[in-house]
Amino acid sequence: MNIINEQILLKNRPIAYLDAKRDLQFTSQTLSKISTDEVCVRNLYVSIDPTHRVWFSDRKQYMEPIKLGEVVRSFGVGIVVESRHPDFKKGDKVSGLLGWQHYALVHGKQLNRLSQASSQSLSSELSIYGLTGVTAYFGLLDIAAPKKGETLLVSAAAGAVGSIVGQIGKIKGCRVIGVCGTHEKCEWLKDELGFDDAINYKEEDVEKRLDEACPNGIDVYFENVGGTLLDMVLKRINKFARISLCGLISTYNDEEPQAGPYHFSQILMQRAKVQGFIITDYLHRWAEAVGQLKTWVDEGRIKYQEDIEEGLENIPQAIEKLFDGRNKGKLIMGTSFTAIEN
Repeated sequence: MNIINEQILLKNRPIAYLDAKRDLQFTSQTLSKISTDEVCVRNLYVSIDPTHRVWFSDRKQYMEPIKLGEVVRSFGVGIVVESRHPDFKKGDKVSGLLGWQHYALVHGKQLNRLSQASSQSLSSELSIYGLTGVTAYFGLLDIAAPKKGETLLVSAAAGAVGSIVGQIGKIKGCRVIGVCGTHEKCEWLKDELGFDDAINYKEEDVEKRLDEACPNGIDVYFENVGGTLLDMVLKRINKFARISLCGLISTYNDEEPQAGPYHFSQILMQRAKVQGFIITDYLHRWAEAVGQLKTWVDEGRIKYQEDIEEGLENIPQAIEKLFDGRNKGKLIMGTSFTAIEN
C-alpha cells in the first residue's frame, strides 16, 4: 500500500511576520517504508503554538531551530496505522512530536501511548491534558507558588495557557486579574472562568486599569507577552513578588533587539523573583499535573476552550490568530483529509 503524505515544510526563515507563501512549502510525497522500532501514525490533531515563531528562527533557543526543508515541528495526537515497535500496535492512540503532516514515522521511544478508555476527546491531549494545561500548572504552582489572598495578574489571559493559569489561581484563593484584547474575552474571563477583573489592553487605559484592578499591588505575575506590559507591571509589584516567565509573544516577530524594561530596578528594590521555564523541564512530573488537572475538570473547577480549525492547508491563516489575539483558548488544527492510498 502506497500512502501519499501531505506535509508542510519550512522553506525560508520569516522576516518579522510569517509570510506563508514565502516561508512555508506544501508538498506531497510517498510515505517511506517503516523501519525497525518505528511507528506509523496517522495524525488527527496537531498543535499551533506561539513557540513556532521561535522555532522558525535561527536565534539561540531551548531546542534546535527547525532546519530549512524540514517538516514543521509540532506536537500532535493520532492513531497508529502500523508498528514495528514492541510497545505499540495498530489502533493505539498516541501523542508526540508528529509535525505538520498527515502521517508521521516516529521511533517508538518518542511516543506516548494514550489511555484507550479515556472519555475525553483526543484534542484535549493537546490542550488541558497536554502542553497547555501542564505549562499552566507548573508555571504557576512551582515557579510562583501563589498564596491565598494574593493578587495574581495574567497576561494573554484568554489564551490557551493564561485561561488555565487564572482558574488555578482562583482555586488557590488568589484575586485574579486578566489582560486580554477584546471586550468579549474580558466578559468570558469574568463570567465563565471566575476572574475577578479583566483589562482590555486594546481599548482601555492599561496603567489606569491596573491601578483600579490591583489597588494593593501585584504579588504574582504570569508573563506570556513581554514588552510594555511587563514594564507597567514592574512599577506595581509588591515586595517578594514572583514573576513566572512563560512567553514573550509580543517580541517574537521583532528583527532587532528591544530595550529592556525601564523599571528593571524594581526587581531589586522589591526583592522580586523572575524565573523563566520550559515545560520539558517537567517531563518527569507530567503525570502529577495531568492527574490534578483531571480532578479539577471533573469537579467543574476548571473549564477549558479549544479553538479548532480544520485542514492542514489552513494552518498559515490559523497561526496568524496567535499574534493578532483572535484565538480564544488552545489553537489546534484538525487534519481532516482523504488519504490517497493505493
